[in-house]
Amino acid sequence: MGRLFGTDGVRGLANEGLGPELALHVAAAAAEVLARGRRRAVAVVGRDPRASGEMLEAAVTAGLTAAGVDVLSVGVLPTPAVAYLTAVYDACLGVMISASHNPMPDNGIKIFAAGGHKLDDAVEDRIEELVRRREFIRPTGAGIGRVLSQSGADGHVDDHYSLAGTHERYVEHLIEATGRDLSGLSVVVDCAHGAASDVGPAAYREAGARVVAINAEPNGLNINDRCGSTHLDQVQQAVRDHGADLGLAHDGDADRCLAVDAAGEIIDGDAIMAILALAMHETGALAHDTLVATVMSNLGLHIAMRSAGITVRTTAVGDRYVLEELRRGGFALGGEQSGHVVFPAFGTTGDGVLTGLKLMARMAQTGRGIAELASVVQTVPQVLVNVPVADKAVVAVAPDLLEAVAEAERTLGDTGRVLLRPSGTEDLIRVMVEATDHDRARTLADDLAKRVAAL
Repeated sequence: MGRLFGTDGVRGLANEGLGPELALHVAAAAAEVLARGRRRAVAVVGRDPRASGEMLEAAVTAGLTAAGVDVLSVGVLPTPAVAYLTAVYDACLGVMISASHNPMPDNGIKIFAAGGHKLDDAVEDRIEELVRRREFIRPTGAGIGRVLSQSGADGHVDDHYSLAGTHERYVEHLIEATGRDLSGLSVVVDCAHGAASDVGPAAYREAGARVVAINAEPNGLNINDRCGSTHLDQVQQAVRDHGADLGLAHDGDADRCLAVDAAGEIIDGDAIMAILALAMHETGALAHDTLVATVMSNLGLHIAMRSAGITVRTTAVGDRYVLEELRRGGFALGGEQSGHVVFPAFGTTGDGVLTGLKLMARMAQTGRGIAELASVVQTVPQVLVNVPVADKAVVAVAPDLLEAVAEAERTLGDTGRVLLRPSGTEDLIRVMVEATDHDRARTLADDLAKRVAAL
C-alpha cells in the first residue's frame, strides 16, 4: 500500500480504490487524532454532488460517530465553505467529500483540522498509521456520536449547532469579504454541475452582478463533464453569446476559479493572482509585498511582479503548500496557476467564488476590463505533458530521466526552465517546459515525455 494521502487528501476511484470501508477507517482515525481530549467533539461534514458522495458521506459519518464525534452534516457545499464552517462552529475537524476537478467516477476525502486548516504531513502520517493498524477507540452507550443534518433529523446535538441557513451564512461571508458593489457588471458562471451550483450564482447576484449560470444542474453523474475549469469552451462561447463582461469557471468543489475576458480569451490563475496582487499592493494590503505561488507558475508572472516591486515566493505544487507558506511568513495572498487562490484574511483554503468576487471588485474599482487588467502578465510559452505511468514514485527518480532533465536545463540556460514531478492525485508524471520559443519548449517536452513513457 502506497501513501494514503496525496496532494489534497485521500482520492481514488469510488467504491474501488476509495470504498466505504476505507472512508470509515479514515474518518475514525482522523477523529482519534484531531478530537482527542475533547469531551464532546464535533465534526462538520460536506460533499460535492457526485453520486458516490452519498455512500461515502454515510461511511464517513459512521466512522466519526463510532469514534464518539457528533456530526454536523451541511450537505452539498464548496470545499472552502466546509473549511469556513469548521471554524465558525468551533469544530475539532471538518471533512469534505470530493474529488475536486476529477471525473465523476472518482471521489476523495479532504480533512480539515480545527479552524478549518489543512493538515500538515505529520498529522496525515499519524492518521495513516492508525488506518493501517485498524486500532480505534469505540465508545458505547451515550458516548456514541450523534448526527444533525440540514433537516434537523435527530435534534439531539446541542442547539448551538443549528444548521438553519448554513448556505446563506456562507454567502453572507463572501459578500462581506468582497467589499464593493458589483452592479453594472455581467458575468457568465460555469458551475461544473458541482458544489457551487447554488451558492456561486447566489453570491454573485447578491453582490449586484448580472449573472448567467451554466452547468448548474447537478444530477450526481454530470459533475465536471466537459465543463467547468478544466473545459473552458462552454463558458468562452457563453460569454460571447451573452455579451458578458467576463466569464468565471469553477471546478467540482469550487476551490478553483479561472476566467475568460469579454472576447472569450482565457485568463489563467497566474494572471488572476497578478491582478489581485497589484490591487492589494496599491492599498498596502499585500503583506510584505509578497505573493506566494507554486513552481508551476509561469515565468511571466515572476517578471510582472518583479517590475511592480512584488516578491514571489515559490512552493511545491498543491494549495496546502501555498497555505503553509502563507501562514509561515504572514503573507496575504497566494495561489496556483490552476486557479486556486487563497486570501488568509477571509479563508483557510482556496475559494473559487471569493476569487471571482474579488476579480469583479477590481474591475468595478478601476473601470477596466479584465483583459486589460490581465495584460500585465506576458506569458512565456509553456508546454505541459501528462504521462500515465504504473509507479510514479519510481519513475520520478529514475537516474536516466533525471540526467535527461538536467541536459534539457543546460540547453535552455536562462531562457527557460524544466519541471518534472509526479501528480499528487493521479498516476501521472507531469512534464513541464518553459522557453521563450514555443517550438523549442514543445520539442523538449515531447522528448522528455517519451523518456518517461519508456520507463
